[in-house]
Amino acid sequence: MGHWAQRRKKRSTHITMVSNNQAQTSNREQRKKRIIMMTLLALLLMSASVFLVERKESSIIVVTFPSGVELEAEVADTPEKLLFGLAFRDALPPNGGMLYIFEQNGMHRVTTKGYRFPIDILWVDESHHVVHMLEHAEPCAQDPCPLFGPPPEDVRYVIQAESGFIKKAGVAKSDELKYALRM
Repeated sequence: MGHWAQRRKKRSTHITMVSNNQAQTSNREQRKKRIIMMTLLALLLMSASVFLVERKESSIIVVTFPSGVELEAEVADTPEKLLFGLAFRDALPPNGGMLYIFEQNGMHRVTTKGYRFPIDILWVDESHHVVHMLEHAEPCAQDPCPLFGPPPEDVRYVIQAESGFIKKAGVAKSDELKYALRM
């Protein structure tokens, strides 16, 4: 083979190799674009589902006191409710309140930061007996806000109700409460 023929063959091989490399690079870029598009589509669908899925209503547990008085307690079952509780609400419904169910027994303390009305607070142990009570805890508008508690014994539940509820229901220390989930 002559010198020029060898050069043409090398050049042709070089052009073919460059074309193959460009094709591989192009395929890689297309794959990357597809992966990015699929990821973005998946994120879009997940975020849309958050708004399209029906929000579950708050769980309500009816707490019955020995006097027969019932309190419809909204369960603090979301991170927001656990963190803020009754803060930023203007009032509670009649015989309404909030029930905190802690994962573990402990010396749980609460605050009224951001509350707009005074509340009564009950600390209740795992066997549903009242361990400690606080009447008329004032709302706190600015830091530092007081922490109420801890109770004298470990508790599993804290119930917050409108101020005056403890007297109205005739609650006493060691009272046994009955809980029923409202469906």
